[in-house]
Amino acid sequence: MISQYIETFFLAIIQGVFEFIPVSSSAHLILFSKINNFNFSSLQLDISLHLGSLIAIIFYFREDLFNLTKNKSLALLIIVGSIPLIIVGYIFYSTGLIDYFRNLEVIAWTTLFFGILLYFSDRSKINNKLDTKLSYKNIIIIGLLQVLAIIPGVSRSGIVITASRFLNFDRIDSSKIAFYLSIPAISGASFLGLKDIFDTGVVLNFIFFYSIILSFVISYLTIKYFLIYIKNFNLNLFIYYRILLALILFVIVYN
Repeated sequence: MISQYIETFFLAIIQGVFEFIPVSSSAHLILFSKINNFNFSSLQLDISLHLGSLIAIIFYFREDLFNLTKNKSLALLIIVGSIPLIIVGYIFYSTGLIDYFRNLEVIAWTTLFFGILLYFSDRSKINNKLDTKLSYKNIIIIGLLQVLAIIPGVSRSGIVITASRFLNFDRIDSSKIAFYLSIPAISGASFLGLKDIFDTGVVLNFIFFYSIILSFVISYLTIKYFLIYIKNFNLNLFIYYRILLALILFVIVYN
């Protein structure tokens, strides 16, 4: 029983931290589970961890989201930008195609390549503003590139920030675009597992609520301090981390 709480604790940290920074959460969940031979991971746990992250981002941006009810054009842009990932994600998960990408070799290469891509995108000096420059053209480009996040190692947050930086949005607004798009993305990921959960039955035990609360707290703190960080620094820390992680994975895979 204690091991279940320990495993849940570490998985909640990975979900809560890496979901919102430009480093892949799915890659770390796969990697960490393989290294530690975790056997408690389940669909219900996965859903509860995602629910915690979803509640955290809605709570943190509650004022912004309330303003979206007044700014219907921005709300529509977020919906349009989310459609490609929802459609392609459903196809990949329902057909099992996603399983072909769940291996360390793919994770190593995507972690390295998209880390380097993030580096070049972050050299942008022009600062477009979310309130005035986010157009249908821009959000469709971002939304199409977000589809790549289905592949472990790419990072949904990372690819959205990369695309937004290439489109000359500043770091804060690029991150906000990633955060806004994460709401339908996480909701969609959770929805994919709901049918199976209801078919097998939801067990509303203590560990279910423990995982939601833990994921919520870690996700909330990550969002808060990530935004503080990028107000003062560039994205190099995350780029160096991705490169280091990729090199370690290359040693594991090809040794």
